[in-house]
Formats: sequence, structure tokens, C-alpha cells
Amino acid sequence: MVLYKLQDFEPNYQESFDGHDIKGLGVYTQGTDEKIGSVSDVLVDEEGHFRYLVVDLGFWIFGKKVLLPLGRARIDYSTDRVYTVGLTREQAEDLPEFSEREALDYDYEERVRGVYRQPTGNTLPLEASTPVEATIPVDTNYQGATATPTYNRDTYNYEHEPSLYGLNEQDHQTLRLYEERLIASKRRQKTGEVAIGKHVETETARVAVPVERERVVIERVTPADAGTTVSGREADFREGEVARIEIHEETADVRKEAFLREEVRVRKVVDQETVETQETVRREELDVNSGNLPIEER
Repeated sequence: MVLYKLQDFEPNYQESFDGHDIKGLGVYTQGTDEKIGSVSDVLVDEEGHFRYLVVDLGFWIFGKKVLLPLGRARIDYSTDRVYTVGLTREQAEDLPEFSEREALDYDYEERVRGVYRQPTGNTLPLEASTPVEATIPVDTNYQGATATPTYNRDTYNYEHEPSLYGLNEQDHQTLRLYEERLIASKRRQKTGEVAIGKHVETETARVAVPVERERVVIERVTPADAGTTVSGREADFREGEVARIEIHEETADVRKEAFLREEVRVRKVVDQETVETQETVRREELDVNSGNLPIEER
């Protein structure tokens, strides 16, 4: 029977385990919680059924890897651990070493299975809850001996030994129910920008300036004593300018000056509001089909 690494058989195997990766889980003895190694790989058959966990004992035996049949393992994702059924740390050391460079054939698997088949009192005792079962002929030539199953490379099938390769119902009864929930978060994004500058506008301004302009008024009047005779000394007949009067006028002198009219202050304010959104979420519910048997749900 051909065995494959889980990664080679199904590259996206983690999707079947809701993102969990069995590789790297610590391997502990059931009952004593003694760590014996960690899962380095998984071997599956041609139909994708789990057959062996490859356990790396490297933290206490440098570089040694051994095979743990699935029926002798209990996977607990709640603690990220794999518990062995009927295997101690010392007994794991006696298992045949697994090497990718060597052929994984029937003979090698028989060496592995031979250790796990050993009855109580020998190197690897089996628990009472995991008896060896065989559906193929039993060799009873040895008189007086307890019947021991024999196997043939041409007819052997993993289903012949459910204690090694079957899912132990007592140790594999954890069913996880999943539910989706909405996770709200905020994302800051740019919606635009405001550019603020200034420009110069021109206009014609008018201003009224009162100015003064001088002018000469010549007024000729007849005095009250007109016709009165005057002496020759008083009468001074001369030609030429008699009087000089300066005339002035004002003109508007307009100039410009700059002054501060106002200040423009620019700032940002944050307005808050609550935005509601909705999405469809899924939830797993448990379906129990027990007929008329009483079921207690805790």
C-alpha cells in the first residue's frame, strides 16, 4: 500500500481543518502528560485517510522519528496537543526509526505494527479499550497457544486493525461548531483637499479733496469825496505797475498706502457620525439524530 505525505496529497489541507495545522503539535502521553515529541508530518493512503503521524523525538533523541498509528492518537485542538494511547516516552524509543530515504513498504510497517501489537506486559502494552481485531484467518498451529492473527502482504488492509488505524470513538468525540461574527474597523482615506491662497484685485477708488484757488477781484468805486480838488503834491502821476498781488491755488495730492484689513485663519475640525452596515454571517448548529434514545445536552 502506497502512503503519501499530507502536503503532497492535498496542498490545501489546512482548509479542511479550518486553518488548523496538525504539524507542529506537541505529542504527549495520555494520563501522565509527558511530552515525547512533536508531529512533523502526516502520512495518508491513496484515498486520503490518515494512517500515521510522524513523531519527531528530536528534543530528547537527536534526529529520530517514529510512526504513531492514527488509532493510537487523540488530537485535541483546544490544547494544541496530540495524546498517545498506550505509548510512553520510553516505549517510543523502541519503535523502528522512520526515514524518508528508506522505502516505506509492507515489511517496514509490519515492524512498526509488531511493536504496537505486543500484548500487556511486554514492551508496548495495549489498553483494554483498544483490543487487536482481525478479520483474516488466524494461525492456530501452535498447540496450546492463544490464537494470534496473521497477516499477508497481498491481502492486508488497514481496516483489519481498527485498534491501530480506526478512529477510536471514545477518544474522538469533539465536534467544533463555528460561527461568523462581524469585526468593525475604520479605514482613513483621502476624499479631497482644499487649497487656500490669495490674489490681487484692482478697482478705481474715488476720493473728494476740497482745494482752494485764489483770484483777483478788481472793484472800481466812486469815493464819497469824488470831485474834490487836491494839491499838486498829492497828485502823483506815474506810469507803470501800481500793485503786485500773488495768487495761489491748491491742488489734490493723492498717494497710496497699504494697511492690514483682516486675518484669515485656516483649521480643520472633525465631525463624528455613526455609520451602520450589515453583512450576512453564518453559524453552525448541532444536529443530533438519536432516535428515541435519551440525550442530555450540557
